[in-house]
This record gives sequence, C-alpha cells and structure tokens, in this order.
Amino acid sequence: MSGVVEKVFWQNPYLTQLEATVSSVDGCVITLDKTIFFAFSGGQESDAGTIGGFVVEQAEKKDTQIFYTLPENHTLNPGDSVDVDIDWARRHALMKLHFGAELTLLLMMNKYPDLEKIGSHIGESRSRIDFMFPESICAQLPWLQNALNDIIHQNLSIDKGFSDEKAQRRYWKIDGFEPVSCGGTHLHTTGEIGALKLKRKNIGKGKERIEISLA
Repeated sequence: MSGVVEKVFWQNPYLTQLEATVSSVDGCVITLDKTIFFAFSGGQESDAGTIGGFVVEQAEKKDTQIFYTLPENHTLNPGDSVDVDIDWARRHALMKLHFGAELTLLLMMNKYPDLEKIGSHIGESRSRIDFMFPESICAQLPWLQNALNDIIHQNLSIDKGFSDEKAQRRYWKIDGFEPVSCGGTHLHTTGEIGALKLKRKNIGKGKERIEISLA
C-alpha cells in the first residue's frame, strides 16, 4: 500500500468532488490513485467527507501516501471507481484559519527572529499558535491585529508551489515576505480570509498562546 497519491487538493483546493480509483484495500483501510481529501498534517485537521459513499473515519498521511479508514461494512475493492466528496464549509473554514495562523506566526517571527514556536493546531472553529515568550503576549495583539488586517485588506495573491517536488515539500508566498514552508491547503488571496479575532491564552510559565477565530 505504499506509493504516491496525486494530491489534487494542492492543484485545486476549491474542488469538492473528484472521481478517483481505489488503489489498494487492506480491511477498512484504502488508498486512492488521486485525492482531494486532505489528511491531518502540519497542524491542520483532516477534511470530512465520503469515499464511494462511505464516511471517512480517519485520514492519515504517511510519507507520500494517504491512508483512509472506512467503516467495516464498506464494499470497495481495488480498481473500483469512486466519488470523493468533502465538506466544503469545513474545508473553507480550515483554509481561512490555517492561513490566519500562518500569517500570525510569520509576523511574530519577523518581529522576534529568535521566537520559538512550540505548537499549533488548525481546527474548524479556531486555530492557535504557541510560543515560548517571557511575558504576557497581550501587549503584542494590537499591532499584530493591525498588521493582519492590513495584509487581508490588500487582498494579496497567495502564490504556492513545490520547493522540492520529489520530496513533496510545498511553500506559500505573498509580496513583501519570504516563502513559508507549508503543505496545507491555501486560499487564492489574503482578502478571502475576512475578519479575524485574536485572543491571548496563558498555557504555562514562559509559554503563550494566540488563538485565532473568524470574526
């Protein structure tokens, strides 16, 4: 069940349905020849949806392959043609909150080059970035909010591509900033994010969290 699956969600992250072929079946776990169904990676949660009409219970990325766990009663076999459908509302929210978190990290790293990121998570209702920081990060939120709003309002094009296609390493870039390594699903423009809200949360001595949600 090894191999490379064509990740169509990189080519077109706005596609919500795709016809694919089942490459392999091992009990409840299947692989496809191509997919639009993103699997948890880089802190971004997996998509929700179905393959061949069966609910995907888990999507797991391993190297260049993605393994999908279906219900035990699924009837799929290698070679079957199947429709892959994803929940667009969830995907779009994840894309917005993912990029909001990435921008937050980028702006903080630009201001504090030695800043240590210690965690992140991108969910459907909010995303977060965790840092080692010696004081309350509340004082950073006003300028950070203004900087985010400025980038959003400029409606900048978000360029993305491979930094190493063989290894399937991806990046994104906007004008005025260095490329950022990331293999998630990305919007076309920063304006699509809409309004964001930032909230500080203390998670322990010397540790700070910025939570990002859609306004």
